Amino acid sequence: MIAQQIVDAIGSHIRENGGGYPSWYVGIAADPKDRLINGHSADGNANAAVYWDCGSDAVARQVEAAFIKAGCQGGGGGGDRNTRFAYIYLVSLSTRE
Repeated sequence: MIAQQIVDAIGSHIRENGGGYPSWYVGIAADPKDRLINGHSADGNANAAVYWDCGSDAVARQVEAAFIKAGCQGGGGGGDRNTRFAYIYLVSLSTRE
């Protein structure tokens, strides 16, 4: 249930901020703020970067997989059991994927 709620919230965020799924990057992280800023150079305002607490790595992986399947950029398999956050951002020339 929580996975579907987060998938719905992410889908709404993408629709509200524009661009098709291929324009967005989805990932998972234990520390999403650090990953977004230091890993991807994705500023919250400029890149509509946000994250959700999925409660567990299993749910975070489900959410990530749903958006990769839908066409978002990203790749599965990262993280560990502490990786419970899913994040997305709008890809731009200033971000690192």
